[in-house]
Amino acid sequence: METVLKVENLTKNFSGLVAVNNLSIEMEKHTIHALIGPNGSGKSTTINLITGFHKTTSGTVKYLGEEIQNRPIYEISRKGISRTFQNLKLFKSLTVLENLMVGGHAKTQQGIIDFIINPFKAKREEKQLKEKAEEILNTLGMYHLRNENIGNIAYGRQKVTELGRALMCDPSLLFLDEPAAGLNPTERAEFVSILLKVFDSGIDLFLIEHNMDVVMNISNKITVINFGTKIAEGSPDEIQHDPQVISAYLGDKYRTNTQAG
Repeated sequence: METVLKVENLTKNFSGLVAVNNLSIEMEKHTIHALIGPNGSGKSTTINLITGFHKTTSGTVKYLGEEIQNRPIYEISRKGISRTFQNLKLFKSLTVLENLMVGGHAKTQQGIIDFIINPFKAKREEKQLKEKAEEILNTLGMYHLRNENIGNIAYGRQKVTELGRALMCDPSLLFLDEPAAGLNPTERAEFVSILLKVFDSGIDLFLIEHNMDVVMNISNKITVINFGTKIAEGSPDEIQHDPQVISAYLGDKYRTNTQAG
């Protein structure tokens, strides 16, 4: 299997606090890879390091064999990496459609000077962005809400909107930070079906998630960290029965449930 993402000895210190400690992860193409662990274990920091939102203290991040650690966010995005956030970063004053279009501007060629010199080209690109956003919303089952203000739609739909915005960058690798957080079981099931649809379209997924029903049902491989250090890695079945993972994260109740199953 070809490696899409290779993290080697990744470390991040914040004023003496080691948030990520010598972490190595290898993700194969055409897979869904999950990163789990207790609150404060360094999961979001890991994604922030990979996607350029934090500078690394040491270690390397390779995407398709090329080192990308400490590159500007826009450079990493243009290489085919996109992400969603644990806390929604949508523009509350804009419509669903407009929020997606904002996500696509990183792919456009027009700056403010270009707009002044050639407004017709800018309008053409804006039209293309709109058409692309409408196509994505249709795929995600959100087209009927395209003109709704983002603040007027349900939280679950806002989550799907942020996913759609991330797709506007044409990613081949998509990072998802707590995509199912705050969703009820019905909404989670719907969101999982959407994620699988995205995956089936050819986009690899790397997710952080606390809902084990989501993680265990869709992941090909799971990495578990605690205090910034990897404590286990394997298939969902291997992780569910790993004593160290049960002790550090899943809990004895989970041990009882898996033994009963």
